[in-house]
Amino acid sequence: MAPLALAAAGVSALTVTDTLPVPARLGRVSARLSALTGWRRAAAAMALGGLATLALPPVDLLPVLLLAFPGLIWLLDGVETKKGAFAVGWFFGYGHHLLGLYWISAALFTDIERFWWALPLSAAGLPILLAMFSGGATLSFHLLRRRGFGAGLGRALLFAACWCLWEWLRGHVFTGFPWNLIGYGWVGMLPVLQSVSLFGIYGLTLVTVLVASLPAALPDRDTTQRRAWAGVAAGLALLAALGGWGAWRMAGAVDEPVPGVRLRLVQAAIDQRLKWAPGERVQNFQSHLALSAAPPADPATPPPTVVIWPETAVPFYIEDDARVRQAMASVTPPGGLLITGAPRTTVGEDGERRYYNGMVAVDGSGAAVASYDKFHLVPFGEYMPLRQWLPVGAIAGNGAEFSAGPGPRTLHLGAQSAGLPPFSPLICYESIFPAAVVDTADRPQWLLNLTNDAWYGRTAGPHQHFAINRVRAVEEGLPLVRVANTGISGVVDAYGRVRHLLGLGERGFIDTTLPKAPDGVTAYARMGDWIFGIGLLGCFLAALASRYHR
Repeated sequence: MAPLALAAAGVSALTVTDTLPVPARLGRVSARLSALTGWRRAAAAMALGGLATLALPPVDLLPVLLLAFPGLIWLLDGVETKKGAFAVGWFFGYGHHLLGLYWISAALFTDIERFWWALPLSAAGLPILLAMFSGGATLSFHLLRRRGFGAGLGRALLFAACWCLWEWLRGHVFTGFPWNLIGYGWVGMLPVLQSVSLFGIYGLTLVTVLVASLPAALPDRDTTQRRAWAGVAAGLALLAALGGWGAWRMAGAVDEPVPGVRLRLVQAAIDQRLKWAPGERVQNFQSHLALSAAPPADPATPPPTVVIWPETAVPFYIEDDARVRQAMASVTPPGGLLITGAPRTTVGEDGERRYYNGMVAVDGSGAAVASYDKFHLVPFGEYMPLRQWLPVGAIAGNGAEFSAGPGPRTLHLGAQSAGLPPFSPLICYESIFPAAVVDTADRPQWLLNLTNDAWYGRTAGPHQHFAINRVRAVEEGLPLVRVANTGISGVVDAYGRVRHLLGLGERGFIDTTLPKAPDGVTAYARMGDWIFGIGLLGCFLAALASRYHR
């Protein structure tokens, strides 16, 4: 897609002869890109945005960022107006999110007759909104450049700071949607990924965008070749240093399980179109019961002490149905627990009935011993933020709307299942928010994510979601257990290493130990995004200093 669009935009300089030195070749490319106008400029920006998407899971082609971000900067070099600067960033973001989030529309096809009207909104509307943030980033960059900031190599510092400031805003404004941050491209390179334990995914995104933007200075007339190459080398050295530190951190890892705790993660692989069908609910419930009661693949494997089912695995209100709880108790390990996702309902003090996307723990007697309600709900999926204008129900709620729970909390169930460490429950979407996955006043020892990615079929979405979960584990320095309806289920240790995996669409279960959390607390868990904020401020100050240095 990207090469074709670039060709259509007239970027023929990409095919210059190899006899020219690298700066000269890049000079030809940058000149052509900066000279583009109209639809050619928009097409080139969209193509570069789509190209940047390939750096993210599940493709993981990080080197394409060395083309995408310099190309974007060179496009901005030819912009004269504020409107044009915003438009370049908007088209880049639109191409980026259009390709990166195509899979969201797959959820509508589970009931397309009912939600056909939302198809253009999800396919094109969401990228339109998210592209506003990248447009804001390029507009900020343009305005500061006009005032003389970011001279020479400072241009890369200024661009990275503007880009990541607006990415942080994207993750927080209007409940936030921090999906597909550029730093997630390092999930396949764990030594570098360890740096998120210091400054989080926003910090790693800042480093990545900065290093990827440095080659834009190579054909810059305001920068000598020696300084430009020195800047590129310094960026690569920074990544190497982070990788070296990360390798040292991983070398000190202690691979030790929590004694006495055995988990069975059940993945029934139920098609979303059948999950809530009236004639299928009992059968779906029985599928989970059968997988929970099945003997281990290896007879020598110790029996589980805790069985875990995915999000809304039980399509009934557990706490109001003794027969359901007794059926669950029949497959609950002796002296252990069964933890499952299930809808919950309560009547508030105002007499109004509320519904929750919840998690419930049941013991061997059939008693519900603990519960948790999802607090970070999916807009339009679990509630309708524009209810006054859209007289329809939420998609995931089958027409009903969920209420939000009180926030992150830690469940202490060691008394019901001896030896089970306290954990932070996360339901589906909640795991995508950095620094918002644990109760800092009552720190857990592991993370439990229940999810249902059956909505998105065999697309990139479930792979991206699993990668995001791995980053949360490294940030917090805590092992993470993930149980999904149709995958990807697995166990990730505190360093992001996948210990066990049950792939997308596979039916079965994982019998596993629970990795023990390392001693101590990561810098990111203590300080959150403050270190990232300091780095962001440092980039802006360095860009300011470059103005006076020039």
